[in-house]
Amino acid sequence: MRSQRQVVDYSLQRRALLREVYSGRAGTYEVCDASPYLLSAARFHGEATEERCPICRRENLTHVHYIYGDELRQSAGQARSRKELPGLAHSLREFQVYVVEVCRGCGWNHLVEQFVLGRDTMNDPAELGTESM
Repeated sequence: MRSQRQVVDYSLQRRALLREVYSGRAGTYEVCDASPYLLSAARFHGEATEERCPICRRENLTHVHYIYGDELRQSAGQARSRKELPGLAHSLREFQVYVVEVCRGCGWNHLVEQFVLGRDTMNDPAELGTESM
């Protein structure tokens, strides 16, 4: 997405957790704990990926995008499809997006990344390379 900023990538944390599972120091019951709400959001609002689940290796992962922000009011915390995000970015000043990967088969889930979207992103001096002093 063109106007993303303040991106936080959780891939190192994911790798460390998977290393714990593969070595036997953490059980699959500890990491395959997706709530029914997350599984439902994956079914109705998720974006299918080509990546296989790192735990069960039977199903492809689904990405779910959750949005949070002051302007969202009652919509804060809802799952939205990726296609809806650009429209929201043009209509709202700023909001956070959290991307969660989930396996609908075994229940594996992990936060993949978080970032900020919104109209203010396009007018941010840091983004334009003209920071004011």
